[in-house]
Amino acid sequence: MTPLGQLLAGQIAVEGPMRLDRYMGACLLHPAHGYYATRDPFGAAGDFITAPEISQMFGEMIGLALAQAWVDQGRPTPFTLAEAGPGRGTLMADMVRAMRAVPGMVAAAQIHLIEASPALRDIQRATLAGHQVTWHDSLASLPDQPVFLVANEFLDALPIRQFQRVEAGWSERQVGLGADGALLPGLAPPTRLAALEARFGDTKPGDVVETCAPAVAFAGDLAAQIAAQGGAAILIDYGNWHSLGDTFQALRAHQPVDPFATPGEADLTAHVDFEPLAQAARAARAQASAMTAQGVLLERLGITARAQTLAQAMTGQALDAHIAAHRRLTHPAEMGHLFQTLAIVPQGVALPPGFDAL
Repeated sequence: MTPLGQLLAGQIAVEGPMRLDRYMGACLLHPAHGYYATRDPFGAAGDFITAPEISQMFGEMIGLALAQAWVDQGRPTPFTLAEAGPGRGTLMADMVRAMRAVPGMVAAAQIHLIEASPALRDIQRATLAGHQVTWHDSLASLPDQPVFLVANEFLDALPIRQFQRVEAGWSERQVGLGADGALLPGLAPPTRLAALEARFGDTKPGDVVETCAPAVAFAGDLAAQIAAQGGAAILIDYGNWHSLGDTFQALRAHQPVDPFATPGEADLTAHVDFEPLAQAARAARAQASAMTAQGVLLERLGITARAQTLAQAMTGQALDAHIAAHRRLTHPAEMGHLFQTLAIVPQGVALPPGFDAL
């Protein structure tokens, strides 16, 4: 058992079974043994590869979409250019480079990164050397000014709760101990839950519904600032609309593994339910877009034309890798449909290019 596994097992032995969201939060963010606190998980040598690491084109397209939103809102100066969960800083670096084509934008931008991991902050500092960057633990400390924000594969790592439908109500997924002392998932006794009453109409016994209160709170708080100060947000993650099914998963060395086998040493994620995020944005008096597949968005933003331009200077293996990267980002059989996007802007303001009204 991992060091974190031993700590959690001891806690469960004393306090009883642990809710899944608390288990997930500990595995990812425990200060001494948490997954993100102790390593760089990205790239071929890590556990997964994100879109910005696949090709510069991803960041360029997203950066130009935010740039158009900035222009549409009157080029506010100064403004916060923010990223939540910025990984190695690659996406922000690519966005800023693309934004240099828009007169005055980079000069007006103040870069703010929301990052809880000290290890990743160090990597971001190196990637963004030459830029003035401010780091934050949460959204709450961003400046009170227009905010143009991107979050790519950030929401999927926020802790979820799982509920399995039974005839009499819902049983919550918990983490307990097996006979051998190993961590083992199980179900709490059934209960009625007001928050899930409406789901009796579209579920049957055995179905699983996931909720993510931190993601909903993030969307609501972000939308409230956008509604009050102006700005735009683009949220990108693998997910769906209207949660149904067990999507909790773990990755280690690019392979799926048991989420309970090596606590703190595997990436834990779940698919993002975009429906409550849009509802939270509307409740905060902002405007949310319709959910749009990543591949559709990137094609609308002109990624194929950009790919063709870059390809003119390439041959051989470099060209082959470039073509494969374009396909991976956009094709429905790869990231193009698995990943979905949502935009948030003030009411009455044009959505960023590529998005449709909800």
